[in-house]
Amino acid sequence: MRIVPKPATVKNPPEQFTGDVWVDAIASPQNDDQRASVALVRFSPGARTAWHSHARGQTLHITEGVALLGSRDGTVIEARPGQTIYTPPGEEHWHGATPDDFMQHLACLEMGEDAATTTVWLEHVTDAEYHRL
Repeated sequence: MRIVPKPATVKNPPEQFTGDVWVDAIASPQNDDQRASVALVRFSPGARTAWHSHARGQTLHITEGVALLGSRDGTVIEARPGQTIYTPPGEEHWHGATPDDFMQHLACLEMGEDAATTTVWLEHVTDAEYHRL
């Protein structure tokens, strides 16, 4: 057992996000026997991910603000603090803050066979897709 040093807060790259998004890693694979990745992710108003999918699915737990989550069928849902959303493996989706509020969630996923297949990043979410709700 050991205390893991806190990594620096990282601003996520514009290739994968629209707007300002910061991530604090909580758990990440340290060796071959740990496959969990957990991060605290903060979105500024209007910020959102690009379309993406996860090899083994993803669980998001909203801790602050109101989250918007969209799927390829055009559905956009709102989630509030205390709510948890599960996205199954391979489902293309996006998530982010509402236009007027910050949003924070815990993002939990299991790593894929390699880092390149854990999350597959796709095109940016259009304003029309984002404002569909």
